[in-house]
Amino acid sequence: MQIRDLPYADPGVPDVRSGTRFLVWLGRQQLAGQVKSMLWGLLHHLGIAGLPLGIGLAVQAVVDREGGRLALAGGLLVVMGAAISLGDVMLHRTAVTNWITAAARVQQLLSRKTAELGSVLTRRVAAGEVVAVSTADVEKIGWFVEALSRFAAGAVTLVIICVGLTVYQPALGVVVAVGIPVLALAVLPLLPRATARADVQREKAGKATELASDTVAGLRVLRGIGGEELFLDRYRAASQEVRRAAVRSARMWALISAVQVVLPGVLLIVVAVHGARLALAGRITVGELVTVYSAVALTYHPLRNFEEIAMAFSFSRPSAKRAARVLALTRTTTTTAGDEDRKATGDLYDPLTGLLAPAGRFTAVVCGDPDVAGRLADRLGGHPTEPDPDHTSVLLGGVPLDELPLETARTVVLVQDKDPVLLSGTLDELLDVPRSGEVLPGRALAAARCDDVLDALAQASVDSDGDPMRTRITERGRSLSGGQRQRLALARSLVTDPEVLVLDEPTSAVDAHTEARVAEGVGELREGRTTVVLASSPLLLDRADRVVLVHEGQAVAVGTHRELLAREPRYRAVVTRETDEELAAPAPRVGELEALEGETA
Repeated sequence: MQIRDLPYADPGVPDVRSGTRFLVWLGRQQLAGQVKSMLWGLLHHLGIAGLPLGIGLAVQAVVDREGGRLALAGGLLVVMGAAISLGDVMLHRTAVTNWITAAARVQQLLSRKTAELGSVLTRRVAAGEVVAVSTADVEKIGWFVEALSRFAAGAVTLVIICVGLTVYQPALGVVVAVGIPVLALAVLPLLPRATARADVQREKAGKATELASDTVAGLRVLRGIGGEELFLDRYRAASQEVRRAAVRSARMWALISAVQVVLPGVLLIVVAVHGARLALAGRITVGELVTVYSAVALTYHPLRNFEEIAMAFSFSRPSAKRAARVLALTRTTTTTAGDEDRKATGDLYDPLTGLLAPAGRFTAVVCGDPDVAGRLADRLGGHPTEPDPDHTSVLLGGVPLDELPLETARTVVLVQDKDPVLLSGTLDELLDVPRSGEVLPGRALAAARCDDVLDALAQASVDSDGDPMRTRITERGRSLSGGQRQRLALARSLVTDPEVLVLDEPTSAVDAHTEARVAEGVGELREGRTTVVLASSPLLLDRADRVVLVHEGQAVAVGTHRELLAREPRYRAVVTRETDEELAAPAPRVGELEALEGETA
């Protein structure tokens, strides 16, 4: 795979059982690139290892005063220099290619998983962690893949040097053959502690990233309540923890680097002393001593690859573990053959809670706990965020959503959560989403009562001739108020015109007057379509064809808003915010009920 061939047609199915298994799988996927890089690395390292032979021949030729051998030694050095240059250039080229293609593969896998899970991803994994995985973690994983081929080339080179020196000069070669493995493996006892410290540093850095991401996302709210200093102090404390963890990790890696420097020096001294004694005894020549000494001195370069691969693995393993955790998330889908032909239309029914939303009607759902309402909305969309031991799926027209292909499920059921995200771009681009074509953007904007939003965008227009549809919206719509963002998101959902539309508190950020108009607009536009709204606002509930009260995870009462107010104390407690003393009082009569509704509205 070359960089110009990216992206992959199919990045493959990763092994996500652990971070280590994921790294091994990633290396296997790029076996050809690894072999190519290793061969160029061998050329580079063997060119370096061949220099002592040329130098030794040259020294001995001078001692023996043989011009022919001196010229041969010079030619050998030229060849070795060319091999070093070519090998170094191509090793760098192929290794970087491995790094980029591995990073691209991981990013494709993450993008595919994000598309599969949708908004459920950030409910199962913190947004800061998703950012860290798709940026810094991808870099570290690519580093390991890049370093792997250099390490393999260095290891093979050391084996060849040990065997070659043993054959070339057994008296010194045996010392080198014993010493080199000791040098290569000397850092192994230090690696577990270094890895543990790297894990701690990575974990603390991830938490600091999550804190920073959450702070930026809620900056507008923080400014409103004067909480900037509080969160700034928290981030300062978190960053100091990251700094201390990084220093502790760096100390261990400094020790490993010191070992990699000191032990080769000790081996050089041993070879020099032992070799000098052998030369004085006449058992080896001066040229052979120079050759062996130079070869040992140059083993420092391939030995550095052992330190690099240890460091790359220690830093990439936690990153791979985080990536594997994200990639292991699944949508509870059990698509079987023939599901593509199944038609999903009709009543929406949740066996777990007993909630029924009849086809073509406007159903409101009241939950006392907003978190329960959010989880129920996700479940109705086929994206349960909590494990279900009974594996009960929501049914649409008797067809389990989990048995529908992902593309089909997305076209028939759309869930808008209470905190929808607006991407940067123009209003035209915001509303350019997959849709049936039955609802035009103008109708959707009108139903969501976005007149004031269009006026604000027209006034903010700089180069679009006052056309609000071509005015750019900043990231997450931060230039708009919360209510304006909420209504634009609602318009985007209405444009898609799904078979079933599930809205979680779609008007929580608007005033009562606007809320009443939005409820009217949505009811008119979605007439004949199944609409489920999870809310506790009387203005929305009064527009619904039927209202369902969900208490302690079960649908316990069904009726119209007025009927439930009159006969269901638990419903009144949620909708009117009644106290325990008020709940103990008799249910209001019809005249009192109308007055009560006026107060709550």
